[in-house]
Amino acid sequence: MSTVHNLGFPRVGARRELKFWLESYWKGEIAADELLNHARILREKHWLLQRGAGVERVPVGDAALYDHVLDALVLVGALPKRFGLDAASLDLKGYFTLARGDATHHAMEMTKWFDTNYHYLVPEWRADTAFFANPARLVAEVREARALGVAAKPVLVGPLTLLWLGKAKDGSAPLELAPRLAEAYAGVLDALAAEGVDWVQIDEPILALDLPAEWLAAFAPVYQTLAEAKVKLLLATYFGGVADKRELIAALPVAGVHLDLVRAPEQLDAFLPGWPANRVLSAGVIDGRNVWRADLSAALGQLEAARATLGDALWIAPSCSLLHSPLDVAQETELDVELKSWLAFAVQKLNELKLLKRGVVHGRGDIANELSASDFVQQSRRNSPRVHRPEVAARLASLAPGADRRDSAYPARAAKQAAWLKLPLLPTTTIGSFPQTAAIRAARAAFRRGELAEADYQAAMREEIALAVREQEALGIDVLVHGEAERNDMVEYFGEQLTGYLFTRHGWVQSYGSRCVKPPVIYGDVARPHPMTVAWSAYAQSLTDKPMKGMLTGPVTMLQWSFVRDDAPRSLVCKQLALALNDEVLDLEAAGIRVIQIDEPALREGLPLKRADWDAYLAWAGEAFRLSSAGVDDATQIHTHMCYSEFNDILPAIAALDADVITIETSRSDMELLSAFADFAYPNEIGPGVYDIHSPRIPAEEEIERLLAKALAVIPARRLWVNPDCGLKTRGWPEVKAALANMMAVTRRLREKLAESVVV
Repeated sequence: MSTVHNLGFPRVGARRELKFWLESYWKGEIAADELLNHARILREKHWLLQRGAGVERVPVGDAALYDHVLDALVLVGALPKRFGLDAASLDLKGYFTLARGDATHHAMEMTKWFDTNYHYLVPEWRADTAFFANPARLVAEVREARALGVAAKPVLVGPLTLLWLGKAKDGSAPLELAPRLAEAYAGVLDALAAEGVDWVQIDEPILALDLPAEWLAAFAPVYQTLAEAKVKLLLATYFGGVADKRELIAALPVAGVHLDLVRAPEQLDAFLPGWPANRVLSAGVIDGRNVWRADLSAALGQLEAARATLGDALWIAPSCSLLHSPLDVAQETELDVELKSWLAFAVQKLNELKLLKRGVVHGRGDIANELSASDFVQQSRRNSPRVHRPEVAARLASLAPGADRRDSAYPARAAKQAAWLKLPLLPTTTIGSFPQTAAIRAARAAFRRGELAEADYQAAMREEIALAVREQEALGIDVLVHGEAERNDMVEYFGEQLTGYLFTRHGWVQSYGSRCVKPPVIYGDVARPHPMTVAWSAYAQSLTDKPMKGMLTGPVTMLQWSFVRDDAPRSLVCKQLALALNDEVLDLEAAGIRVIQIDEPALREGLPLKRADWDAYLAWAGEAFRLSSAGVDDATQIHTHMCYSEFNDILPAIAALDADVITIETSRSDMELLSAFADFAYPNEIGPGVYDIHSPRIPAEEEIERLLAKALAVIPARRLWVNPDCGLKTRGWPEVKAALANMMAVTRRLREKLAESVVV
């Protein structure tokens, strides 16, 4: 009979339990053994939950304490050499040193996992990188699962994906490491086989990319090495179609292949004809990356067509790991009943898989009632007046050609901005947020519960804003921010004030480590009924003579970091968001806020995996960003911020955003990205981050000065800003003040040196 399996499961728990245990461990409040015991209980709970929902092969090894790519490096003994750590004897302290850094080590670089909002730790490769099989942790988890009666399917990041995701630190070619890495993987597979494991899922999502020929050619020898182990391999592809690589994949010595039929439903027709007899084909028909109830009738149609060819070799699964999905919509007891009926989180998705298996095996009649209910939900969403707002459609239709363009080119704008800002060389700023203290969170929670009056809540937030302004003035920062004390999240805060959004209480997904986000859900047309930030920014500006920077989340990031409706083009939704934000930008300007930052950290993340689709995406994403600031005066300075992205291949599109100032994350990569900006001759002002805010360590002045020296070597001083990598909400005030004080001390010294060189 067809098999239901899962590719991966949410890690953090129904109420973010793992997050709080991790942070307690980092603070020294619990010991390593206690953290490990909590984590074991949580993953066992999740295994049993999946088995109870009808999953016949449950993923094991996906429940990373911090990151699954880091766990893959530990599994094959390939820790970055600079840490001096041995994977075979790695303890929790060493594990988290890799992820978070310590007093003497910068943390590993972090960037986005394909086009998701999950961040992975970037492997560091050298020509002499050594590999060895280190399967002890994974074997232990397999034994745990077996003791519970759970049919374990270990999950591994594939060797070629692991190589591709890393960076060579010595100029070597990572692909040359493939034979040695494959041997280490084979050792891991042998250890699993010795434990009685019959199937292993091996994830190669890079197959959905446009891979160079030499990388494609590497699959055959690498997988020939892996095939020597006595386990069956399920090669998992996802996030896109792989029909163009059908012959390569079919020829690999694997026992099965998983296809993402949500992102690329058409590829099923390419794989079915001539598919080898008795080789498993796993159909990913339930969307692992969005929250909408599945159209069961349509999904069943896909499966019926596949089963006619494959018989019992058809497996049924989500499109990808459910890591990217919230856990259980049943927790949303306060959600509007109609809107809730449209949603499915991880638990509901597993139940959908179980229903689809019944329909495939026993026929549609066996699930007739469930299909009818599904059809009703789909129809109600399509026709709901809550989804469609005619005035929003009319506004979009009325946009004139060129509505997204500023009045003047950057040089003219820069002159007007400099005239009133009167900033020194190397102007300093921060990215927006200041510490979200326990007092801030407690006040927000009390206000939400109705235990704190609105006037008292606003007074408490004004006190926090005043504190942020005082601290920045004391430090001598040039362009201030209000600190965002009132904001729960950079997307949720805005979405709560826009039409077309719904919000959950427990819809958390992991972003990295203990960092969780609760993406809002865009279910309908988006508009701004009233100002969202103007009063807070205007109050902050009233406290200082220095320029106050207004802080907004950009339309592409609002789109990418939400669960987005699937009944309209993403480009249309993004333009709706842009126009709503443009209303806010113009109101900020009218209130005297003439420096406005529109953050777009997700711009690169939204880039399609296939290059053929890039131009169309970059065109509408760039237009949306420009629409958000359209109509402002030349003297109003527009900033944007981007982090954890590789921009080398899209720099023309970054320049086409036409922001007056861009700030970017660069400290973990040691300013590596700046060379690309220099080679491209990026024309506007730029602020490369000079220290990593995701690590608890306080950067020494020498480190900051070294990074700024590298920046000054490629960016003219008159166009260079100084700032941290990202917002400071996750840090505490003592470390924030110490780090910013060091940043300011270095900046003052460099200004003096620059002034002396001008005099000479």
